[in-house]
Amino acid sequence: MKKYYTQHLGKIINTDNKFSHVMAITLDPRTQYKEGIIRCITSRDGDIQTKGYVDRSELHKIKGTSLENFEIGEKLNIKNEINIISNLTKEGYNFIGLEDPDIWVDEKTNLIHVYFTIPIKPIDKNLEKAKKIKIHLGHASGKDLDSLEMTEPVLLDIYESSAKELSIAPVNKNGVRFNLIESRDRSSETTYSVIRIATTQDMEKGWEYGDIVFHPKENNLPWIGGHASPGPLFSNNFINIGEGKLLGVINGREANQKKEDGTTKYGMFSIGLFVYDYENGKIDWVSPEPFIQDSEAITITFASLLVETTKGEGILYAHVDDSFVRAYTLKNEEVKQFLIKFNCPFVTP
Repeated sequence: MKKYYTQHLGKIINTDNKFSHVMAITLDPRTQYKEGIIRCITSRDGDIQTKGYVDRSELHKIKGTSLENFEIGEKLNIKNEINIISNLTKEGYNFIGLEDPDIWVDEKTNLIHVYFTIPIKPIDKNLEKAKKIKIHLGHASGKDLDSLEMTEPVLLDIYESSAKELSIAPVNKNGVRFNLIESRDRSSETTYSVIRIATTQDMEKGWEYGDIVFHPKENNLPWIGGHASPGPLFSNNFINIGEGKLLGVINGREANQKKEDGTTKYGMFSIGLFVYDYENGKIDWVSPEPFIQDSEAITITFASLLVETTKGEGILYAHVDDSFVRAYTLKNEEVKQFLIKFNCPFVTP
């Protein structure tokens, strides 16, 4: 089968035996993408292919000699973290570590903003529904990674909706961002991971949950039949698909499977492409098949960042089986070939 990307050899993070599993890389563009943050797994309880496994995490700084070679540094120190987390961790719950960071730089102030998942699990697994895991979207900002201070989460878990895996959209003509988040839908017996709008005019506060714009149950796409998560959006400099629209990555997982022993097995997580109308907050097209599945993946290929290196070319970073980070080279013309193959209406041959 033809591939429309180039998979790099090896892993880009030198763990130096510090951690067995690392994932979710994000980089600071002000450092020419040589410094950033990585999620490091400090302990793993269970099997990543089976529902119910638990990872405990820390966020660590990383520094690179190139875009393909990074070293893990010290744990990220965020001022006010203890106070914010303790206020969110009610009796009967346990904070299991910050997860899945995203860096955004405010061009007006040159301040760095970091968004991350704050997962808080009930200590007793048999607690009633209202006390299931809480997944908040946290925020911190500062002049650099050494001066970050945590604020209140930009979005709190409200049981029906949660927030993680932020995809930052441009400001539309009305001065609003229709950002994308991975959220949940508990309206049926099966809980789905869905893509939802997070509306805001201020990147530090005042965020609101918006509509679900992609629901696995409502789309006949087997490769993304159970869980959906937004990935990085590509700039018009990489590929232009029309005014008010951007091409981006959508991470999708096949539907869960119930096994005879009562456990739930996860399906394959793959990387696809989608067209996002950021002016109106709508997903206009999703690839009917995955775009990338890593050659070594057993169950997960999940994209977290695209670094555009030259016009029409970039490096996409993804974590494989929640264990290591891989780089892939994307080229404009090859991506266009994939879009044309699957009849994307926003690209012409």
